[in-house]
Amino acid sequence: MPVRRVMPVIRSEAAQENREFYGRLGLDEVMDLGWITMYASPSAPAAQVGFMTSDRTAPVDPDLSVEVDDVDAVHAAVRESGAEILHPLQDEEWGVRRFFVRDPDGRVVNVLSHR
Repeated sequence: MPVRRVMPVIRSEAAQENREFYGRLGLDEVMDLGWITMYASPSAPAAQVGFMTSDRTAPVDPDLSVEVDDVDAVHAAVRESGAEILHPLQDEEWGVRRFFVRDPDGRVVNVLSHR
């Protein structure tokens, strides 16, 4: 099950300040849904960081996102392992299919594939 990228998701209310700061570091804004903004390296697009006020479609906020080739297969493997699924597998309006799972240290992982 290939992984395409791993991205930290940082809770923040400083949208404009982050836009300016990370822009000065050379990262481009690649997504802004109002409640989550993502920045990526123009030369290495999988190098990303996200800032979120709170997740608008899930009961908890993720600590990181892992993009995989086949989210359905990963979901089945995670469910079979007995790991705690915090947000069910579902399609989101911004073009991803995702679910949330708790890792062994209690962190919330958003596992997704683009549709």
